[in-house]
Amino acid sequence: MPVCYHCGLNCLTNSIAVDNKYFCCDGCKLVYEIIDNNGLCDYYKLQSHPGVAQIKPVRNDKYSFLDNEAISNKLFQFTNGDLTIVTLYIPSIHCSSCMWLLEHLNRVDSGIIESRISFTAKEVSIHFYRKKISFRKVVELLTTIGYEPYISFDDTNVKEAKSFNRQRLIKLGVAGFCFGNIMMMSFPEYLSGKAGLDAQYSYLFRYLNLLLSLPVFLYAATEFYSTAWSGLKQKILNIDAPIVLAIIITFSRSVYEIVTNTGAGYLDSMSGIVFFMLAGRIVQERTYKSLSFTRDYKSYFPIAVNVSTPAGIVSTQLQDLKEKDIVMLHHDEIIPADSIVLNDNALIDYSFVSGEASAVRVKAGETVYAGGRQTGEELIIQVVKPIAASYLTSLWNHYAFKKDKADSNDKISVIHILSKYFTVILFSLAIITAAYWYYHDPSKIINAVSAMLIVACPCALLLSSTFTNSNILRIFGLNGLYLRDATVIEQIADTNDIVFDKTGTITNSSNSQVIVSGHQLSEQQKDIVYSVVRQSNHPNSKAIAEWLGDRNTVPLSNWSETPGKGLAAKYGSYNVIVGSGDFTGVDTNVATDNATVYIKIDGQLTSVHLNPVFRNAVPALIWKLRERYSLSLLSGDNDKQKAKMEELFGKKCSLLFKQKPIDKLNYIQSLQNKSRKVMMIGDGLNDAGALQQSNVGITLADDINNFTPACDAIFDAGKMNLFASLLDLARLSGTFVKISFVVSILYNIAGLYFAMQGLMKPMLAAILMPCSTISIVIISSGLSNLIAWRKGLTVASLK
Repeated sequence: MPVCYHCGLNCLTNSIAVDNKYFCCDGCKLVYEIIDNNGLCDYYKLQSHPGVAQIKPVRNDKYSFLDNEAISNKLFQFTNGDLTIVTLYIPSIHCSSCMWLLEHLNRVDSGIIESRISFTAKEVSIHFYRKKISFRKVVELLTTIGYEPYISFDDTNVKEAKSFNRQRLIKLGVAGFCFGNIMMMSFPEYLSGKAGLDAQYSYLFRYLNLLLSLPVFLYAATEFYSTAWSGLKQKILNIDAPIVLAIIITFSRSVYEIVTNTGAGYLDSMSGIVFFMLAGRIVQERTYKSLSFTRDYKSYFPIAVNVSTPAGIVSTQLQDLKEKDIVMLHHDEIIPADSIVLNDNALIDYSFVSGEASAVRVKAGETVYAGGRQTGEELIIQVVKPIAASYLTSLWNHYAFKKDKADSNDKISVIHILSKYFTVILFSLAIITAAYWYYHDPSKIINAVSAMLIVACPCALLLSSTFTNSNILRIFGLNGLYLRDATVIEQIADTNDIVFDKTGTITNSSNSQVIVSGHQLSEQQKDIVYSVVRQSNHPNSKAIAEWLGDRNTVPLSNWSETPGKGLAAKYGSYNVIVGSGDFTGVDTNVATDNATVYIKIDGQLTSVHLNPVFRNAVPALIWKLRERYSLSLLSGDNDKQKAKMEELFGKKCSLLFKQKPIDKLNYIQSLQNKSRKVMMIGDGLNDAGALQQSNVGITLADDINNFTPACDAIFDAGKMNLFASLLDLARLSGTFVKISFVVSILYNIAGLYFAMQGLMKPMLAAILMPCSTISIVIISSGLSNLIAWRKGLTVASLK
């Protein structure tokens, strides 16, 4: 059999061909023709078979809602009525050929001016003229060539910018430029010895340094002022407060010395403090900025739905839905609001909301809930509650979602606790020093005390935490664990309870244990069934294809798929039906659940029960975690696998089934009420409340760029075998910080020895500060890399 020229899959027939090139489906053929007609065939030279496999046909009216100006205008970043800029999320971007094709859309349609790709964010920014091509046509063009955008209800809301903080980067540049030049112009005076510089050069360099220090003091350091002031207003002495004090005293004393011509001041030390502090914060900020940790249900809902009115079908925004509106839903679309079913075609997948793996058949007159996904044919529903009053929305009104976990974690960080002790000790020493010189030489009081506050700046403490956590964040990322921010590391280290979701977390829905009963398939029949199911994207079809393994394909005729029900095809004289009990005509007393797929070949019936199995790494991981943590299991599924779970988790662990989202959240809260630090590991929107309530919420994702619920961390499911080692590394991070802190204290003691005697010179301060910083970076990076390497973790990128 030939392979598809576009996507590389085996072709079931030789009949779909163009220019002696064969294609697996009409979709791949259509994409090739579009690319070829526009002179873009270099696309295929960049990578062998780069195209997206099995492109799905799209309904003609799927994106009709984009013709509504009120809807489309909310998606635009800029428009003047004609020239328009829009950024769209494209989940299927995966290689260099994708980038090449999407950045040459202007050659496909002249209405498109340019398009630019952000590969890490999987986004394309498109500039186009609306008078030449409508926004709907742009989206349909992307869909036709295999790059369908993901457009959700959340895209219409004003969101905080995800982009990198350019203002902080500019401040770093200003501080770095000024710091380097101040150091350079300070060297002549440092190295001139007792002879000193000529007065004219001394004045010149000192005042140039003062001039260069002003942008650092008045602009680059402003974020330290604001955070310190915010803490003081809340009666909290955070780490920035003593840093700001050191900056102000350093600058003030330097200005005094320069104006009175009594010294060169410590402007290099002051600008160095600001530069290194900003550098540390930028290192953390840049980490995984393209990942989103704040998605809620709006990220999954469509922007608009089709509402039946006396004037016909009208695209209506979700927030405009009212009670008694009649909504038309197609296969694979999400129910937008709690509603009543008006026809008998409802087969609803609630795994999105409840965690229950099996789809539920709902009859006319029964209620369906927002967040369920219609997996059958066209569904007609009547809204009984607007989206704001739906069951799913009520979950997000829970107070757990109103907490700012990052802010609360930061307030209880060990760094701020150590900072308080540091500040108290420093001021105590300053008072003792002032008292000593008051009785021995009052003229040295100001010099000694100010020098102490300059040299004993807690920046070394902050740097020890910043660079240690930044390196651990980097190691975590290389091993598939992406944290929202560095404060999560401390929360992971303090964890003593771990709660797991079941379906999709410890079990793998794409890998099932197969139990076969009834007619045993021959090898030829297995080839036929494989050829039928491999063309479907339904999870059960994929599971059966994986069970059958790599087999020969046979040419089929009359292949068809009835959404949510099953597949039908002919091979020679064989009639083949694969699907649910209803679809294959099985007696309803026999067809007991949706986890069983029935195969009927010329009347011979085979039952294939799909029982999800553990992910490969789960058994060994659970046994490791049982030694250190208290474990629990929460599942929206039934308790059919309870005995199997007890065998894995042990009988002392809590195993709870048929748990609704609010039940999971309440269970987490009950553990916290017992002063337990809880980590929740889940994979779906139904886990969002528990993830938010927990001290650490981790979303397990087979695709880290796919949509995930609000969480503190995203973990690559393919690297689950490394999870225990990552937890160990997080637990040791506090030790690394303390070791770095001890080193910084030794430098402070050395500096204080000279400062308390009134012997601190600018050159000595200029030497101690960078030496302290470099030592901390080497120690924190070296220790964390060494421990990670010994635990089998990746410590360096292979790129």
